[in-house]
Amino acid sequence: MKIDQEKLEPLKIKYQQISFCLTERSKRLWGASEALAWGKGGVTAVQKATGISRPTIYVGIKELRVERTLAGEKVRKTGGGAKRLTFKDGSLLTDLDNLVEPTAKGDPESPLRWTCKSVRTLTEELGKNHKVSFRSTGTLLAQLGYSLQLNKKTKEKESSPHRNAQFIHINNKIKCFHGLLLPTISVDTKKKELIGEYKNNGREYCKKGEPTEVNTHDFPDKENGKVAPYGVYDIGKNKGWVSVGVCNDTAEFAVNAIRSWWYEMGEKEYAEASDLLITADCGGSNGYRVKLWKWELQKLADELELTIHVCHFPPGTSKWNKIEHKMFSYISQNWRGKPLITKEAVVQLIAHTKTKKGLEICSKLDERVYDTGKKISKAEMKSINLKKDTLHGDWNYMIRPRKDGEVKSRKV
Repeated sequence: MKIDQEKLEPLKIKYQQISFCLTERSKRLWGASEALAWGKGGVTAVQKATGISRPTIYVGIKELRVERTLAGEKVRKTGGGAKRLTFKDGSLLTDLDNLVEPTAKGDPESPLRWTCKSVRTLTEELGKNHKVSFRSTGTLLAQLGYSLQLNKKTKEKESSPHRNAQFIHINNKIKCFHGLLLPTISVDTKKKELIGEYKNNGREYCKKGEPTEVNTHDFPDKENGKVAPYGVYDIGKNKGWVSVGVCNDTAEFAVNAIRSWWYEMGEKEYAEASDLLITADCGGSNGYRVKLWKWELQKLADELELTIHVCHFPPGTSKWNKIEHKMFSYISQNWRGKPLITKEAVVQLIAHTKTKKGLEICSKLDERVYDTGKKISKAEMKSINLKKDTLHGDWNYMIRPRKDGEVKSRKV
């Protein structure tokens, strides 16, 4: 049946004016009402003017004629609309679960045992027996309780039975030193950094579309190399020192950083001090098993005429060391997104790191060459004036000066 297009225009305009607020239900009822008002050929007219399908209009007419209404805010009767994939394909959900779960459990027979389990990969595997899109696969995964997850560092190696006792010991030791106004420092080496136009993690404000350009690859520059920042954090004063080494991270370098801190900062703050407490990790250049570390501390004790107390954190607990979250974390925030172009730039970025709680850091480049593989003889080890604590003497010990005019240590 031919209908004059001019007659359809008012109907078309009317629909365009109200279509934005029509629900599925109100749209079919409106279309049905207009079709009935039009008379013969009304369904065709409404369909051509609005685009509402003929079956939808007929459903609306049926609802109007039987005066049937839907409860509440429903727009279609129960069971209406497209059927869910899981309704039409009863094994789909089970097959998807079986496809993902054995892979997580390490089943060697799983077809995706050695494959990245992306949504598209799972869809491709499901496609062998089911008709499903990758978007539907994502919805089904959520329905099964799966989501994208990062690896989470929660598992620790078997901890020492003295772990808790060691933490209590370190805490009590620090309190005792603070009560006597004696220096307590936390020491560690920060991650080595490449010097040059290399990407540094983090973001910094730049003109839109004009990011700082850096090298594509992170191959070390033979001329600039890397730097190893060794930090000393004064727990009581919230001040820090960082020696930026250009050579090897050795025990000799570590102790020299402590020496630099004392002459540049510590001596001014603790002029009358007789003892110094160092808290450190149990590994690395300041590890409790490193003979050179103890030998160099003995030389430092002789030089400064201080009794040096050392407490090592138990294995696997390095992140509890104060310097990690009181100083190093803020240094990383301060230089985020900034390429470390030169060694001097590293020193400046470290020295300008501040916090709202008053953290102050001094930094200096240490260009000395520290050889690796230095051996300490048994005779030299015996000459170290070392006394172990009663609690885990490997982790807790003090080194006294060996000079004739030895300064008497307070009872700490």
